[in-house]
Amino acid sequence: MFEILKTKAPIRFMHYSKPATVLSLVLIALCFFSLFTRGLNWGLDFTGGTVVEVAFEQAVDLDRVRDRLDGAGLPGATVQHFGTSRDLLIRLAPQENVNVQQQGESVLAAMQQVSPSAAMKRLEFVGPAIGAELAEQGGLAILVALLCILVYVGMRFEWRLASGAVLSLAHDVVITLGVFSWLQIEVDLTIVAALLTVVGYSLNDTIVVFDRVRENFRRVRDTTTAEVFDEAITDTLSRTLITSATTLVVVVALFLKGGALIHGFATALLLGIGFGTYSSIYIASAWAMLLGVQREHMLPPQVEKEGADQEPLP
Repeated sequence: MFEILKTKAPIRFMHYSKPATVLSLVLIALCFFSLFTRGLNWGLDFTGGTVVEVAFEQAVDLDRVRDRLDGAGLPGATVQHFGTSRDLLIRLAPQENVNVQQQGESVLAAMQQVSPSAAMKRLEFVGPAIGAELAEQGGLAILVALLCILVYVGMRFEWRLASGAVLSLAHDVVITLGVFSWLQIEVDLTIVAALLTVVGYSLNDTIVVFDRVRENFRRVRDTTTAEVFDEAITDTLSRTLITSATTLVVVVALFLKGGALIHGFATALLLGIGFGTYSSIYIASAWAMLLGVQREHMLPPQVEKEGADQEPLP
């Protein structure tokens, strides 16, 4: 399966860097177009809504509860267990001409059709002002993470590589949000967590490649910059594919069997892992090459020894 990875000749990844860059620019343009025209489908965490806590005498099935709410004219409700399998937390989007009390009564009536023992323990409204604050803090968290990564990679490697790493991470976040915008998948706090996870995952792959690039620059002299990057990416390709494949097994299982509550989280991870592997090669590395990274940038600074400028004694 991995016979191609055992070859001694490096794969010419950088030979296709220009077409890959064009492809990325087109994808980024389409994502920004969707974000500006269609926007994001913000979830209840950001838009606000009605929160209803319902208690049962026995465990209830979440799919059955969602079906009953859809049948009662309350589609799109977020349903999850709250503490135990006998307690549910139900969140509903605001409805025109329907107040919080009416929504709570509709939910209770629907739940009593699931089980006559259903009892409402809490009913409250979360305003959109709190949601706007969460959206601002989520975006700020991603921005701070990217800035910290820029500083870290710049100190550990070199500023050209740091710029490429941050650009590749921003590339992954924008494309993931663009797909969510185009498909109008609901964005809640779990998606923000998924985006931060994608940033960390993609950075790990990029750091592995850059570490091998630095090693190859110091070890090999008579090669071009593109050949050094090709060899580094080829050397780490087996590790990248094996890591991505094992991670995808878990994420695909979450996507297929995790339920509606975690579906968006798994979708963001699927997109992030795929584009994160791609961007580590064709965004981070290609951008560093475009900025003119050379062998001398990777060499440690030479420290002049004391007395080196003095003439030797006869």
